[in-house]
Amino acid sequence: MNRSFWTFRMQAGGNVNHAFWTVLLPLLLLAGCGTDSQRASFTGVMEGRTVQVPALTGGEVVEMFVDTGDEVRAGDTLAVVDTAELVLELKQVLANLEELEVQEEIAATDLSRTEADLSYVKEKQGRVKALYEKEVAARQNLDDLLNETQRAESAFQTARQRSRSLAARRKQLEAQVGLLEKKMSDAIILAPMDGLVGTRYFEKGEAVPPLRSIVELIRVNEMEVKIYVPEKMLPMIKHDQKAQIRVDGLEGTLQGRLSWVSPKAEFTPKTILTPETRTSLVYAVKVIVPNPNRVLKHGMPVEVILQTAVESGR
Repeated sequence: MNRSFWTFRMQAGGNVNHAFWTVLLPLLLLAGCGTDSQRASFTGVMEGRTVQVPALTGGEVVEMFVDTGDEVRAGDTLAVVDTAELVLELKQVLANLEELEVQEEIAATDLSRTEADLSYVKEKQGRVKALYEKEVAARQNLDDLLNETQRAESAFQTARQRSRSLAARRKQLEAQVGLLEKKMSDAIILAPMDGLVGTRYFEKGEAVPPLRSIVELIRVNEMEVKIYVPEKMLPMIKHDQKAQIRVDGLEGTLQGRLSWVSPKAEFTPKTILTPETRTSLVYAVKVIVPNPNRVLKHGMPVEVILQTAVESGR
């Protein structure tokens, strides 16, 4: 309200209606209170998630299909490792399996024969025992058959154990075949994801040890940047909150979202220390940014803008 209004009211003797103030005061208080919208700006370095792609099978690199900077799709062949030695080992194991098959046939024949012999001796022993009980057969005949039954039982158990041993041997050889086939399959190194070849560690003709990384892939379809937020701002940010990403030389901003907030405080990283903040406690916050057009690059400095809202009174 302007000054002339108040002058008029004063000249009227200050007779302000009580109902008038009852309505006006709450409005004045509401006008002095509200939600302040703040924009906080942070700097960070854009990073793509990296994957070290290993050569699970060691050996000579016979083919290298990618170079640093190439973009690949999941399932693309990156390199091929020599498998000549593995092929020879596989042939040897397969030959052992053929030999084992012959031994299994012999063992099966022995088991069948000893089982038949045991059955015959037991049946014969039963007949002689019945005659002995009738005092028709001599005790010596029964004792001889008892010894013969024990020998037949022992021969049968030996044949059965031999069969079980060969079955275990077959499982071992089949496992070796599976292992060699897997190694041969692993010799063809495939890209586990879409990405960019950040580093190529080996050249064609070099020997790569088992489990050594042969290339580094960088995921570029989605990038991330880590910023550090002061403790007093934590109540004003939340998971999945939107963020704006500003890049030098690019008009407008890109959209991102907060994907992670550190549960513990840390001192401001040395890489961003200033005399004012060197002792400040901050919380790391990760921002995910879609990058379908490959505008963002690994290692690119960016500005992250967070929109925060707090209740305040004037």
